[in-house]
Amino acid sequence: MAEMVETVCGPVPVEQLGKTLIHEHFLFGYPGFQGDVTRGTFREDEALRVAVEAAEKMKRHGIQTVVDPTPNDCGRNPAFLRRVAEETGLNIICATGYYYEGEGAPPYFQFRRLLGTAEDDIYDMFMAELTEGIADTGIKAGVIKLASSKGRITEYEKMFFRAAARAQKETGAVIITHTQEGTMGPEQAAYLLEHGADPKKIVIGHMCGNTDPDYHRKTLAYGVYIAFDRFGIQGMVGAPTDEERVRTLLALLRDGYEKQIMLSHDTVNVWLGRPFTLPEPFAEMMKNWHVEHLFVNLIPALKNEGIRDEVLEQMFIGNPAALFSA
Repeated sequence: MAEMVETVCGPVPVEQLGKTLIHEHFLFGYPGFQGDVTRGTFREDEALRVAVEAAEKMKRHGIQTVVDPTPNDCGRNPAFLRRVAEETGLNIICATGYYYEGEGAPPYFQFRRLLGTAEDDIYDMFMAELTEGIADTGIKAGVIKLASSKGRITEYEKMFFRAAARAQKETGAVIITHTQEGTMGPEQAAYLLEHGADPKKIVIGHMCGNTDPDYHRKTLAYGVYIAFDRFGIQGMVGAPTDEERVRTLLALLRDGYEKQIMLSHDTVNVWLGRPFTLPEPFAEMMKNWHVEHLFVNLIPALKNEGIRDEVLEQMFIGNPAALFSA
């Protein structure tokens, strides 16, 4: 029987994933957006128009699957993602998980930690959303999302890591992580493996926040995948330039690590809450933060440096297939 992957429209065979972006957000909001309803009303039809437009742009570059790892506390909306998938034919995989302590919504599980139930509650949430479905949507999460802080994994965050490793052992679920400002990649991998997680089903995300190839090699030595998944984000949240990212990526590809690397942008296509405009000079630095940037600007640059089509196919097609079938 073929390996199946849960998408927002139901299970699909792994071989139908095709060319995949491992980390993009159709909707995202920092916790607190829910209270700014007078000026930040969610207009679903307009949001759907923007999300469908983004999906169609991805499809023009051959993308067949997108992993949307929006955490539960940052506006995850599986029913909305299903509407996008139904209108476009794109495979969309959604997540179960919470964001890192500094920018997530920790009071809920911190309170339950005082009660002594938090870690079991988190594990139960993961298991329910992976195996039964999210709320009353009937949509199952296809990945677990984890996140850690800059320079440390807090005790709050460790509860999620331990619960995720436990849930993965029972379900085989893929784990996708957020690393903050190029820190804690090796530590995330080590902590997950210490608690029994399978390295072949782990993607350590936002690794392109660090431009030291040795940092990447240290993480890759655990047998996990890493994601260069913030192309286009420059000058904000401690992000390096794309030129620096490309140099680091090239060093790893020339070392033969193409079977452990995936690419994406970490775009937010619809921000939840009140609209905003980036001030200069950030707007200029972030002008390429969109879903076509890899294909229009960066892949040609990689090819000019001698990166073959087979290597690109490995990162976009082979690695996601292996991740979800391991």
